[in-house]
Amino acid sequence: MDVLVLAAALSLGAWLAVKKRSRKGLFWLMLFSLAYFGFYKQGCVCPIGSIQNVTMSVFNVRYAIPLTVLLFFLLPLAFSLFFGRVFCASVCALGAIQDLVVIKPIELPKKLTTGLSMIPYTYLGLAILLAATDAGMVICKYDPFIGFFRLNGHAPYLYLGAGFLLIGMFVARPYCRFFCPYGVLLGWMSRFARWHLSITPTTCIDCRLCEESCPFDAIDKPNVGLTKEDRHSGAHRLGYLFVMVPVLVLLCGWIGYRMAEPVSRQHRVVALAEQIVLEKQHPEIPATIETDTFRAMGQTEVELLTQANQIRSRMDAGGWLLGGFIGLVFGIKLINVSLSRTQVGYEVRKSDCYSCGRCCSYCHSDDMHRPNFVPGTAAFEASQAILKKAEEGSTRKEKKEEVKAS
Repeated sequence: MDVLVLAAALSLGAWLAVKKRSRKGLFWLMLFSLAYFGFYKQGCVCPIGSIQNVTMSVFNVRYAIPLTVLLFFLLPLAFSLFFGRVFCASVCALGAIQDLVVIKPIELPKKLTTGLSMIPYTYLGLAILLAATDAGMVICKYDPFIGFFRLNGHAPYLYLGAGFLLIGMFVARPYCRFFCPYGVLLGWMSRFARWHLSITPTTCIDCRLCEESCPFDAIDKPNVGLTKEDRHSGAHRLGYLFVMVPVLVLLCGWIGYRMAEPVSRQHRVVALAEQIVLEKQHPEIPATIETDTFRAMGQTEVELLTQANQIRSRMDAGGWLLGGFIGLVFGIKLINVSLSRTQVGYEVRKSDCYSCGRCCSYCHSDDMHRPNFVPGTAAFEASQAILKKAEEGSTRKEKKEEVKAS
């Protein structure tokens, strides 16, 4: 039943986003998903946490992944491959609870968002490493909203969720944009989406109303009039960055290797082995429940230490891979930031767009939303406010350019 509801919600979300371009329909579907997948199902099964189940099924021969969990992992990815991130738009309960509190979003500096965008890749790699070594499910453990969905939970996690919601009033969907590991996979799939929500289905008239409508900074603006960088200096910088990528991979891989030892202590076997050694070296330290239970079970310390060393070896190798992966991603991001592409009109950035439909209702060229722009309607007044804000921003930018030129 849960899989059928998920498939139906994804299908409806794709139709509302791509075909109907209806923000109102996506909003009501989002409320249903929050009520069903969030509070009724208490956030489980969750496609975000299913990353760990899939990893365990690959690396642990004793674990068989339930079919329901596998489908929850695959279905949103499949829909993203064809229709964009419609799962994020109106089906994900974690995204829905954050979307409801967006009141006055601000635009963050580009350098800051680029730096923060590295966190989901690190979180994804760490979750895979811990799940592959059977060290725990870090995504489920630190889910910031599961306490709200289950109406209980430890105070620190409730405070964490409340903090995300408080920040989300001004920085739209902070967990989705800067922490969600599943969002990395959805972004990869969405890049190749054939049918994706677009800002305007017809010719853009450059009214600039959509410029301020997206709180997630997922719209690429025109840059035809901007001064272009000298081609020779740009090629030199790009060459340095390509040379830097292998250095970043090796450096981050070494850092990951060094971090593998403290991370390995998250595994119960490694933590138990270290406690056994500590008690043996310092007899004055009282025994814990875990060490007493271990001695009562009859397993030898040699077997425990051998098993712990095997886990540490796997962690060391995983640390190299995780660090190298982070270095590679960081290098690619630096290269992408340094590249300058000619942008004629307004276009959504598929990998970052949540297909929420906010920009659609502000488009004059969209026949479906043209009645919204009758003077006196709420949509018309909102569009005028956004247009005024965009004009003020453009005026300030022109004055800065004049000062710089003088």
